Amino acid sequence: MKIIYTDSLVIGAGLAGLRVAIASKQRGLDTLVLSLIPAKRSHSAAAQGGMQASLANALKGQGDNEDVHFHDTVKGSDWGCDQQVARMFAHTAPKAVRELANWGVPWTRVKAGPRQVVVNAEKVTLEEAQKAHGLINARDFGGTKKWRTCYTADGTGHSLLYAVDNKAISLDIPVIERVEALSLIHDGERCHGAIVRDLVSGEISAYVAKATTIATGGYGRLYSVSTNAIICEGIGAALALDTGVATLGNMEAVQFHPTAIVPVGILTTEGCRGDGGLLRDKDGHRFMPDYEPEKKELASRDVVSRRMTEHMRKGKGVDSPYGPHLWLDITLLGKEHIDKNLREVKEICENFLGIDPAKDWIPVRPTQHYSMGGVRTKANGESPQLRGLFAVGEAACWDMHGFNRLGGNSLAETVVAGMIIGEYVADFCDANALHIDTDLIHAKLDELNGEVNQLLSQEDGENVYQLRNEMQQVMMDYVGIFRNGDELEKAVSTLKQLIQRSQKLKLTCKKRHANPELVDALRLKRMLRVAQTVATGALARTESRGAHAREDYPKRDDANWLNRTLASWPNAQALEPTLSYEALDVMAMELPPGYRGYGDDNAIAHPDTEKRNAQLTDIHEQLGNSATAQQRQDAIMPFQLPSQFKPANQRLEDSES
Repeated sequence: MKIIYTDSLVIGAGLAGLRVAIASKQRGLDTLVLSLIPAKRSHSAAAQGGMQASLANALKGQGDNEDVHFHDTVKGSDWGCDQQVARMFAHTAPKAVRELANWGVPWTRVKAGPRQVVVNAEKVTLEEAQKAHGLINARDFGGTKKWRTCYTADGTGHSLLYAVDNKAISLDIPVIERVEALSLIHDGERCHGAIVRDLVSGEISAYVAKATTIATGGYGRLYSVSTNAIICEGIGAALALDTGVATLGNMEAVQFHPTAIVPVGILTTEGCRGDGGLLRDKDGHRFMPDYEPEKKELASRDVVSRRMTEHMRKGKGVDSPYGPHLWLDITLLGKEHIDKNLREVKEICENFLGIDPAKDWIPVRPTQHYSMGGVRTKANGESPQLRGLFAVGEAACWDMHGFNRLGGNSLAETVVAGMIIGEYVADFCDANALHIDTDLIHAKLDELNGEVNQLLSQEDGENVYQLRNEMQQVMMDYVGIFRNGDELEKAVSTLKQLIQRSQKLKLTCKKRHANPELVDALRLKRMLRVAQTVATGALARTESRGAHAREDYPKRDDANWLNRTLASWPNAQALEPTLSYEALDVMAMELPPGYRGYGDDNAIAHPDTEKRNAQLTDIHEQLGNSATAQQRQDAIMPFQLPSQFKPANQRLEDSES
């Protein structure tokens, strides 16, 4: 058995993982990246619509800045996010976009003069300023006050991933493909790397490192229909959960995207609605203004998904062999716009539906899309319980999304968090030597070998794929857009049974190498524990917040539930996780809980909210009008960043003052 040593080990070769690896390598550290697939095939490539950053170049972005982006993000999270992290993110995002431009991302640019756009179903002419000509453009996205989503047509993720991977190649960062990390090497206090299985040869190796970063993406494939790639199975979360020490955060926070095509669940970007597309019912009626008269189709994603589901429940869905759906109408945008800015959507419609979206409406319905939960980390990206273990991107609960993510903030998070956390990973490697007992490594190697041997020797038992399908259907049926106690109890009970049944899996293929059935069996046991963590957290949280919508507890309950769910699995034989909670301190918030802007304001107030608002008023009065933005920030809610990301962002309006 091989033991490979490195300084910085990154598990996952998407945008977040590659950006951490780049930061480590640029600091002179030996760096390795492990990946299930070639880096350029990572799920980051599927992000279509864009990346949020407050550049304020375009006419509809004027007046945008870090403050506005921060407020949008906090409100979008339904006050579930870590506000210091949201500040770190909003401040660094413009720097990330400009760095990516330097690395070769062909951002769509502002063209001076008149341009025609669709706003609220009407064609409007915007006059872009000459001074903005050639600067990075932005489009509208849901839940935002300004147009700040930077884009490259509707292939933004593809463009970013290729540019960042090419940067990693230029730095000679090795990406070891077709391998899977299945357990972490740890002593209960410090993480020392991972035990890794080669998917082709079946060889099991140990990768030992000063710092280990999980960047494996989300857990969408716990559900039967998801916009996620088939590799997004939550194994990164399982790696942390299976330590029995590290915690996962907010695993019940699962986002459903409003516009996945029926029946296959492939995403059509929010850019469709951002550019002016409409949602229609079976009668052709545009229904979103009936529910959300201000934001309409561009309400936050969780809100639009619920409104669509409510409308279909009223019998307004279009009947199909695959169940009811609604229509996404982008015909009013015109063929030229679609061919230029929504070309991937056009190709998806042509190849999977046989329709032309410039002429035909697109059948859509809400589908599982994003995981706000993940490996719980501090603001520097490190696990609070296991030193040397970091997490980044969708695999992490950093926690800038809280209980609902804004469109365009995830693609931004992969790069921005990768930049920030990458520096903290490098700091950790510089400050800490590698001390490990090789007996610990061999014990972990033997443990995984024993698991493989048991699977291959089992002569009777359950079918891997039947259990997997049952798990995915349970999650889809009982842990979906709308949740209630009875169904969540069914989910928890059924998942306990599936976990027990998964202890005896019978494989038809007994090969140790190149055996997809063995791969799926190893994953299934881990996925079931992650699924149970989602369901158990959802059952315990008796309120509605962001994407977690309890029909039996419809109010956001700040008085009792303004906290972050923490889940661990300290007993390997247990059938459900151990839950605890981390309170969000209202008295440390820059933006105390308030009305989000959708539907009725039925939130149950936290007792400190009024007190904090009064305190903020006093702080502003004491500072007076002469205080700088930095002085105000330091007085209200200071936040830390690596020194190179601290300088203020420059915008067009600054050059005029």
